[in-house]
Amino acid sequence: MEATLKRFTNLALATLLIGAIASGLFAQGFGTEWARVATLAHGVLGLSFLLLAPWKSMVVRSGFRRRRKGTVWSVALIVTVVATIGSGLLQVMGTTSRIGPLATMQVHIGAAVLSVGLAGWHYVRHPVRPRTTDLGRRNLLRTGGLAAGAGIVLAGWESALGVLDLPGSERRFTGSHERGSGNPARMPVTQWFTDTVPRLDRLEAEVAGRMLGPDDLGSLPMETLEATLDCTGGWHSTQQWTGVRLDRLLGKVDGVSIRVRSVTGYERRFPARDADRIWLAFEVGGEPLSAGHGYPARIVAPDRRGFWWVKWVDSVTVSDVPAWFQPPFPLT
Repeated sequence: MEATLKRFTNLALATLLIGAIASGLFAQGFGTEWARVATLAHGVLGLSFLLLAPWKSMVVRSGFRRRRKGTVWSVALIVTVVATIGSGLLQVMGTTSRIGPLATMQVHIGAAVLSVGLAGWHYVRHPVRPRTTDLGRRNLLRTGGLAAGAGIVLAGWESALGVLDLPGSERRFTGSHERGSGNPARMPVTQWFTDTVPRLDRLEAEVAGRMLGPDDLGSLPMETLEATLDCTGGWHSTQQWTGVRLDRLLGKVDGVSIRVRSVTGYERRFPARDADRIWLAFEVGGEPLSAGHGYPARIVAPDRRGFWWVKWVDSVTVSDVPAWFQPPFPLT
């Protein structure tokens, strides 16, 4: 294998890894139409890995023949990349929602995180530093061909899903599959992996310094809205939610953010300007929330992914801490 092609392959894979992580994070973080662009880019980048596989296999075989130290880490990297791409394809197809005890999307994200760590270590051991010559005409043509090829494969893949009428053909723009829309009993129950489902007897939440209890529900300006819960676990469900909008619950918001906390300790901050687009919900489908779906109260935040929909709400407070001053994704 010529040295320039080997170099291009290694640099292309490193660039694809960075792009795949960035597009994946963007697609996971947003529930608006912007996620469609990120999801499409994520698919093209992922398929580009497969198109580079034959070239990379020649590099790998050459390295194994030399029996360099640290081969076990290279094998681990290959395994995690294969697991990442394989679980991603299974998630797209929608033919299975679980791989063993884990959700397919959990395997995809977990394997991707491991891949990033192993790829970083691999680069430290075998650095390939960029050069100005890497932007030469030949490499640019190779890059264009790779992108075009991946785009064609993706278009063919999507067409095949439609022709075969597989569940993946009807997934949402975020890549999520429909689960239990209009039937709350069939809507999946998920929570942060360190949390268990609390069993609470009654509503007892602090709202802007005052306690909100079950006797207060009758006096609240309740309304029902249709909103789609789009979970980063790879599913979405559209339901009728009943609750009170935060701006009506809080009145004049004298702060820059709204901090919502769960009895589990989980919390998210919302920009104060979004108070008229977020609800504290007590019912779904005309019935009180079940324990798994957040009884006695949860957040409904249309156009935000599921990790913003805080369940088992314990307090809603106004804060001077900016909403951006928090991890973009939940860490605890």
